[in-house]
Amino acid sequence: MTASKATISAIAGALAIGAFLLWWTPSGGPASDEHIVAVTVPQLSVRAERGQELFAANCAACHGDNAGGTEQGPPLIHRIYEPSHHGDQAFLIAATQGARAHHWGFGNMPPVEGVSERQVVDIVAYIREVQKANGIF
Repeated sequence: MTASKATISAIAGALAIGAFLLWWTPSGGPASDEHIVAVTVPQLSVRAERGQELFAANCAACHGDNAGGTEQGPPLIHRIYEPSHHGDQAFLIAATQGARAHHWGFGNMPPVEGVSERQVVDIVAYIREVQKANGIF
């Protein structure tokens, strides 16, 4: 894929997500006891191992060790973030551009400074492998 096609694809994805967020009105997130979940980490691929290191350095402060959530941010190992609802592009946009709060009451997510798109791909690989190991498809 050429750079211009990739850029167009990224813009189209961002517009689709933005349109959805403008249209969708949250009916409230899960009950408050659902914001921290127990997580089983499987044997990881090499890409997901890189993603695990990047996640620990850039995401765990808010999303918890192994993406199980904290008092500052939601768990990513949760059915809300299954691929059919939040595709990989949604994670890329959230990390690089930030995201408006729409499922949880933690507030808006700011962009993650210093994380490249390539690194986000590895982080998403880690999240998806851990999700699958925890029954989230």
